[in-house]
Amino acid sequence: MAGVAKSIVVREPARPERVVGEFELLDAAGVGRRIDAALAALAGWSNDAPARSRALGVWADAVEGRSAEFVELLTREIGKPLRESRAEVGRAVAIIRYYAQAAYDPIAEIFPTAGETELRVHRRPLGVVAAICPWNFPVAIPAWKIAPALAYGNTVLFKPSSSALAIGHLLHEIAARAMPPGVLQLVPASSAALDPLLDDRRVAGVTFTGSVAVGNEVVRRVVSRGAPVQAEMGGQNASLVLDDADLPFAAATIARAAMEFAGQKCTATRRAIVSAAVADRFVPLLVDAVRAVRVDMPEEEAADLGPVISSEARSTIEHSLAGAQSRGARMLTGGRRPRDEGWFIEPALLALDDPTDEFAQEETFGPALAVLVARNDDEALAIANSTRFGLAGAVFATDLGRATRLAERLDAGLQRVNSPTTGVDFHAPFGGDKASGYGPREQGRAAREFYTKTRTMLVRKPV
Repeated sequence: MAGVAKSIVVREPARPERVVGEFELLDAAGVGRRIDAALAALAGWSNDAPARSRALGVWADAVEGRSAEFVELLTREIGKPLRESRAEVGRAVAIIRYYAQAAYDPIAEIFPTAGETELRVHRRPLGVVAAICPWNFPVAIPAWKIAPALAYGNTVLFKPSSSALAIGHLLHEIAARAMPPGVLQLVPASSAALDPLLDDRRVAGVTFTGSVAVGNEVVRRVVSRGAPVQAEMGGQNASLVLDDADLPFAAATIARAAMEFAGQKCTATRRAIVSAAVADRFVPLLVDAVRAVRVDMPEEEAADLGPVISSEARSTIEHSLAGAQSRGARMLTGGRRPRDEGWFIEPALLALDDPTDEFAQEETFGPALAVLVARNDDEALAIANSTRFGLAGAVFATDLGRATRLAERLDAGLQRVNSPTTGVDFHAPFGGDKASGYGPREQGRAAREFYTKTRTMLVRKPV
């Protein structure tokens, strides 16, 4: 078939002998034709806000109507436990409905001037936007990228992860029925065929979620041609446990934030930094809480985490754990393979003495948590802020004034008090600092800053 470079087989991470599906991948020429179609649909779509709102509403209703199908695919294709799969689909529906109303947001402002003039600022869509999405939230993340882009009048090139192609196809199939031809284009392509999304000047902007290495390359290439780019690239998130914290609550909250969905969340807690005054009491509680997180097949109701996404991912996690132990870290619990079938690994808790150790500094994208001890609040804050990442951070304490003041000093786009680092409020800005993010924030009304451009017009009234 013309325009098809090759096909890819997607397997269940819990049962690798089972095939989810085989999917054709576009070559660069095929991607170029999708850009052509999105560009052709742009004018009509951008000039009809009521149609955009209606289409998004229809899409949301259709996703909700087929939620059981999405949940089943999430558990099979990426190994996400049932409870989390249901929550993700529900959140995606809410996100799409939220942006169905955003299509009616004001698009112009008038500023005061002197004399018989008006200063008008108009917002217009960027144009054709590429959304490069990850596998770990293959319904919610595309929703929070695609829905605002469409609401504000753009057409979209949706590139799903090669590990979540069945979900990507289903999401696009449902959306395409609600929208005019060309408005939302599915771009299943290998990394070698993505050059047009990054380099073609007809692609007016790129939004990306994924690894730091790939994200930095996306940013470099898109910025080099003068187009806006938005990149969310992970975190090495810390939770600080102060000496007045509710220790059982903090331990249970941190363990789940670190381990649920096998720690495969950019907002997962990677480091627990505990006050020396309570470390002897807190660490055993944290060990027990980690052991209480249940590993099971993802379709089981009681499962907190299933497999990691691939054999390669599990090997990377095991290598990271072994490296930390070779440098002096102590394994407090977990880290083994609990079963022969599938890409499972037990939740691992490591005690670290050196906050500069690679395990504390670089993201291990799996169910692995480091616990470190700090002498006081300032040292805890310094350890938390010592990495190149800045996505999420939390402080656990009874004194809310003290906790809030400390949380405000975290180098993190998401700051939490007595709450897990995980979880996203779709109506509020989302994004990180330092190596965790580039460009404007995602979600909420903040999304308008990326998906629109302003035009400033000075109008002089006739004499």
